Amino acid sequence: MILAVVFGVVIGLSTGLLGAGGSILAVPALVYGVGQPMSTAVPTALVVVAASAIGGLCSRNRLRLVQWPVALVFGLAGIPGAIGGAVLGRSLPQDWLLLGFAVLMVVVAARMFRSGGRGPSSEVDQQGFLPRTAAAGSGVGVLTGLFGVGGGFVVVPALTILLGLTAPQAIANSMVVITINSVSGLVAHTGAAAQLDLGVLLTFAATAMLVSVAAARFSDRLPASTVRRAFAWTVLVIAAGVGTSSAINLATA
Repeated sequence: MILAVVFGVVIGLSTGLLGAGGSILAVPALVYGVGQPMSTAVPTALVVVAASAIGGLCSRNRLRLVQWPVALVFGLAGIPGAIGGAVLGRSLPQDWLLLGFAVLMVVVAARMFRSGGRGPSSEVDQQGFLPRTAAAGSGVGVLTGLFGVGGGFVVVPALTILLGLTAPQAIANSMVVITINSVSGLVAHTGAAAQLDLGVLLTFAATAMLVSVAAARFSDRLPASTVRRAFAWTVLVIAAGVGTSSAINLATA
């Protein structure tokens, strides 16, 4: 239970401040920290990620930043892509998938360091909105299913780079997308519900949600450039760990 609280704090901070990180951190925390098997850790993580995303969205200022047409089209477009990506992922070696994901994360971080985004705005440019949003959502869905992550680390840069949202806007909209993706993934794991440890689940999810609410309020006071750079550095650190582990496994196979 203590570890569940600790990991809940970390994931709540990541999701509340950056709009991403929950799915990447939740499963390893449950498997290596709490000691759950993957069959239990995955659906548990989906509940935790959804809870932290909802918590991060509860800030009044953040709710104002949500572009609901963008978030809903983006999230719904990702559902079939995630299914297709999962089918493709099952046919590829896991270490190659993880190595490819690490490369993707480095590219995304580099783009985020260079991208300043647009200035604050209340509306998204409607020209080409639907095809660009649907295409980006489908692409993120494929990556989500292919690499087995919730997609937040791809959603935020996709919203800023492809659709021109500012960092705070992208983070707010990513909360909606993450919630849709997490709920969709949880439906696919309904057969594992009987295996869930409700004590760990409730402690983990409640902690993540409460911390995410607090972090979301604090993040409103941060400059967009600070949030963007923190996001990029976090992506690079995780990419280094994933890439190193995958390379070692491939070299010793």
